[in-house]
Amino acid sequence: MPIKIGSRNSNLRQNPSDPFTDLLFNILIGFMLLFFIAIVFLNPEKKKGKIDLDAEYVISVSWPDNNPDDIDTWIEDPLGNVTWFRNREAGLVHLDRDDRGMLYDTLMINGKQVANPLNQEITTIRKLVPGEYTVNLHYFASETQKPVVVKVKLAKVNPVYTVFYYADVQMNRKGDEKTAVRFTLASDGSVRSINQLQKKLVTTN
Repeated sequence: MPIKIGSRNSNLRQNPSDPFTDLLFNILIGFMLLFFIAIVFLNPEKKKGKIDLDAEYVISVSWPDNNPDDIDTWIEDPLGNVTWFRNREAGLVHLDRDDRGMLYDTLMINGKQVANPLNQEITTIRKLVPGEYTVNLHYFASETQKPVVVKVKLAKVNPVYTVFYYADVQMNRKGDEKTAVRFTLASDGSVRSINQLQKKLVTTN
């Protein structure tokens, strides 16, 4: 009976794989599938950290951390609406954060009450209303009985965050009212006519 040389090699070429190789290949595919699923589920978590600020312009008023004195923000829009802590939404201007110095300035962190040192008031202009806006500061209450230097910043949020005014204003004593800035918004959204001409907004009501 003749011997067929190379018949075994022919069979190996027809069935080049073995069960162990197939198992490793299937495990690799499984890991790739799990990795893909993990990425899909992680992406929504990242989106939760995104904050969409519903505003066109932001006005921030801040004074030294841990200072117990109370500085208030008053803003008049082109239509004569005045926003302040007892009228936090007037027209399209909204007082988002009213700060009273160190009064009620606490946070709960890991079950413990911690003092929040930040003194800052935030006001937003939600939509564009062309005309002049007046931003006043009022030294409402004083525990230190000392002057307070207040930082005022005006920024345009859309389409990119752009600071168009930044200045320090010294409030000398309780009851002081000063116009920090007056500015005009044009119909195209640009900021014009920035000045500090004084105008009284604070009422005793």
